[in-house]
Amino acid sequence: MPATPAWPCRSLPRLFVRTALGEGATVELDGPHANYLGNVLRLREGGEVLLFDGASGEWLARIAEVGKKRMSLSVERRTRPVEAVPDLWLAFAPVKRSQVDWLVEKATELGVARLLPVITRRTVVERVKGERLASIAVEAAEQCGRTLVPEIAEPVGLDALLSARDPGRTLYFADETGGESLGTAFAPGPALILTGPEGGFTPEERAAIRAAPGVRPVSLGPRILRAETAALAGVAAWMALAGDWR
Repeated sequence: MPATPAWPCRSLPRLFVRTALGEGATVELDGPHANYLGNVLRLREGGEVLLFDGASGEWLARIAEVGKKRMSLSVERRTRPVEAVPDLWLAFAPVKRSQVDWLVEKATELGVARLLPVITRRTVVERVKGERLASIAVEAAEQCGRTLVPEIAEPVGLDALLSARDPGRTLYFADETGGESLGTAFAPGPALILTGPEGGFTPEERAAIRAAPGVRPVSLGPRILRAETAALAGVAAWMALAGDWR
C-alpha cells in the first residue's frame, strides 16, 4: 500500500541518507532508494531530489548517473536549515505491533524529539524491534518534511526510567485516575510525557510515579482513551500549549 501523501504536497521526492551532506558532496544510492527513484519514479540523469541527513538540514541534489541497481547524486545547495524542535520526549508502554508502528509514525509527524518504550507490569508486548521503529520514524520524517529523525531509545523498565531520568526534565504523567488540567500544567522547557499500557498502570506503579521528583500528574480528559491515542493526544496538546504550535 503506498504511503499517504504528505500535506502540504511537495513535488520533489525526499529521502533520508546517512551520508554527510554539503555543497558539492556526492551521494551514492543503492538498494531500495535507487530502485524507488529509478524504477518507481522513473527519474533519470538531471532529475532533482531533496535529501536530509538528520544533522545539516535539507539539500537539493541532482541525479548525475543512473546504473542498473545504483544511482549517483550531486548535492547542489541547501534548501532548509536544521529544524528547531521542542525538547519533548514521549515515554509509552508498547502495545500491538500495528498500533506501535502508527504511534511512532504520528509522533514523528507531531515533532517528538525522542521516543522511549517503557515496560510496565501490564505491558502486553515486551519485545520491541527498535530497528523497525527507526525505519518507520525515517519514513515519517521523509513524508512530513522534518530534517531531524527522532531517536528511538532501547526499551526500559518503569523503575529504571524513574531512577535514571533527569529531574530537570518535567515528567507529565498521564494518570487515568485524574490530574491537573493540561492548560495549566503544560509549560515550555524540557518535557517528558509518560503514558501507560492497555489497562493502565497498577496502583503501585502510579504511586511510584507520583512520588518521583519533577512529576506533574495530568488529566487527558473525561473519556477512556486507547493507549496509543492517549500518547498522541498528550503530544498534540503539549505542542499546542507549550511547543512550536503556538
